[in-house]
Amino acid sequence: MNERAQKILEFDKVKRILSRYAVSDVAKGRLLELKPAADEQLIKSMQRETSEGVTILRSGINIPLNELPDIRTSLKRATMGAVLTTGELLSIASVMKTSRLVKNTWSEKGIAECRIIGSIIEEIHIFSSLEDKIHKAIISENEIADGASPRLSAIRKEKRILFQRAKEKLELYISSPQYQKFLQEPIITIRNSRYVIPVKQEFRSSIPGVIHDQSASGATLYLEPMPVLQINNELRRLEIEEQKEMEQILREFSEKIAENREYLEVTFEGLVRLDFILAKAKYSMDIKGVEPGLNSRGYINIRKGRHPLLRGEVVPIDIYLGDEFTVLVITGPNTGGKTVSLKTVGLFALMAQAGLHLPAEEGTELSVFNEVFADIGDEQSIEQSLSTFSSHMKNIKDIVDKADSRSLVLLDELGAGTDPTEGAALAMAILDYFCEKGTRVVATTHYSELKAFAYSMERMENASVEFDVETLSPTYRLTIGIPGKSNAFEIAKRLGLKREIIELARSFLNRENIQLEDLLKGLEQERERAKREKEEIQELKKQYMMRLKELEDEKEKLRNREEKILAKAREKARSIIEKVNKEAEKILERLKEVEAQDTRQVRDRIIEEVRRRLKKASDDYSPKEPLIKKAGAKVVAGPINPGDKVRVESLNQEGYIVSVDEREKTAQVQIGIMKVNLPLSSLVKIQEEEDKADSGNVKYSSLAMEKTREISREIDLRGLTLDEALLKVDKYLDDASLAGLPSVVIIHGKGTGILRKGIQDMLKTRKDIKSFRPGNMNEGGLGVTVVEFR
Repeated sequence: MNERAQKILEFDKVKRILSRYAVSDVAKGRLLELKPAADEQLIKSMQRETSEGVTILRSGINIPLNELPDIRTSLKRATMGAVLTTGELLSIASVMKTSRLVKNTWSEKGIAECRIIGSIIEEIHIFSSLEDKIHKAIISENEIADGASPRLSAIRKEKRILFQRAKEKLELYISSPQYQKFLQEPIITIRNSRYVIPVKQEFRSSIPGVIHDQSASGATLYLEPMPVLQINNELRRLEIEEQKEMEQILREFSEKIAENREYLEVTFEGLVRLDFILAKAKYSMDIKGVEPGLNSRGYINIRKGRHPLLRGEVVPIDIYLGDEFTVLVITGPNTGGKTVSLKTVGLFALMAQAGLHLPAEEGTELSVFNEVFADIGDEQSIEQSLSTFSSHMKNIKDIVDKADSRSLVLLDELGAGTDPTEGAALAMAILDYFCEKGTRVVATTHYSELKAFAYSMERMENASVEFDVETLSPTYRLTIGIPGKSNAFEIAKRLGLKREIIELARSFLNRENIQLEDLLKGLEQERERAKREKEEIQELKKQYMMRLKELEDEKEKLRNREEKILAKAREKARSIIEKVNKEAEKILERLKEVEAQDTRQVRDRIIEEVRRRLKKASDDYSPKEPLIKKAGAKVVAGPINPGDKVRVESLNQEGYIVSVDEREKTAQVQIGIMKVNLPLSSLVKIQEEEDKADSGNVKYSSLAMEKTREISREIDLRGLTLDEALLKVDKYLDDASLAGLPSVVIIHGKGTGILRKGIQDMLKTRKDIKSFRPGNMNEGGLGVTVVEFR
């Protein structure tokens, strides 16, 4: 991306502000080196990571990145075999601590939607054991703890004992009246790592010992008395051993760091990237930024955009181009905000392509450009003897040579600095060239000729910055579609210039200029009227949306009420079904009693009793007015035969004929899982129908009829393994039970008895089996098992 344009548009200032939000020096450096990308997918990814950072900050999650020193050099040194210092080890341990805290925080409070940040934290490693050892062993950058190793602890313990002995002996000298007159001061001090006392020069021979130093004046000698000499020698030896032990401790830690270098580098890189992302997110929140939409068709639509470097009350601008027109010409008075508008567009493009949010409203959209070019400001060069116009032309020449349809070009005061007529003509030619090439251009100018030119070209549009004539000050509002007025006469009039001079000046204008000014005035009036109408429409829209919300709320209340009614109905239906099921169980019990009765009279009496109970249950639990009325089945004339579908009028149920007893004038009817003997007079033959609502019963009854006709009363399992036999007999028993067989015979053979025992164990677990026994002599003996169903 063009470095000169980045400097002109002050992108470096944005980066400096952005870097202040980072914790680590590495992240700060990367933010300062941030460059706009040109790959749309990469930019979208960078924008998403910034948005995820904002989501985390707004949720109140505090990612603990407080300690993040740069450990990269230390990791390289450790890998090369160097012994790291205590300070380096503490820095590495602080990074380990940060990684642990970050992982723990995310595991407790992480947001699943933040996939980019989640994947970064997933790659971070924890080094709890090594971190703990370093913190326990190293107290500060200059001190290793006694407990860093048993050897170090023993050495320091011995040192403390020897020091105490040396102190006691030296205190004999400084506290004894005999020696006090020899001493400069009654103190114990250290010279050359040895404990000494300050002796006056004239008494140097009064105390036997070794002199290690003297004062600057030579009046004081630092003497090591002979009784302390051996102790100091031993202390010196221990200090050397202590130093070696500390170096060994640091070497062992350094080796551990080298072993974990790869994981530490990945972890450090992940933490720096988190710091980088969260810095962008913090900046976004401070500027009230939004993630812009991105496209590759050259379309720009900035809504309520605010230049991020302006302070105080900033007037936002709405600006768009790249769809109906590709060149926007902004006119208006000086200090009216033309250049700020120009810079806002360019800076927004750079920020968006660097993954930064923009200080604008939702709906802001920018195109991804390969290059952004800018020619802004007075760049007159004394050294190169270039005038303002020459300097601008040199820059514009470079832009013309390099710009294409994927470029954004920003031109401030195009054509200025030379003869107005020639400058305007040259400016029109440049704009026409860029228009033909498809380059997106925003240009500012004072030339009236460019207003008319932009008005006459299809792919160009005028825009203006407003000026309040009453207050003689700019409003900084940008209006697209209307060129700016010079306001020179209006300003002169407000300032009190004589009327006759102003009128004379008007007469000097050519007719075209007067018509243009009148046209601009009319357009301004139309714009104000349109603005008022827009405000009225917005108010109506607001009222409509409020009413729509009220209707939606009412609709939601009705939906909730409907749900409650349906829930209550379902509960009532469930209760009815439970009662009917209980009644049906009682009826089944009575029907089984019927089968056990020998006399027809008792049987008929019980059947009538069952009929009455079913009728009562039907009357009690059937709704008087069904919620959904269903057309009745069509009655079919003719005799009733096995397999026909019938309706039992007394029971208000449908079923299938299993068998017919013409002599008794009765029929056995399959109703669901029940078989009932009923008089033929109580049955009505009906037409078979495809009814989705009753498809379950139809399928079940049809299946039962089919099983009744096809099922055998015995099954032969000989030759099968136990597992095969169990699977086969389990299915057979289900079919036999469904068919209503009272008993069946399982042939398993005698053999070793394994098959017989396995099958009989399985029969014990089935609730539909009433009893089972070995076969009689005429049934097959121990080679078969006779099963009776309930």
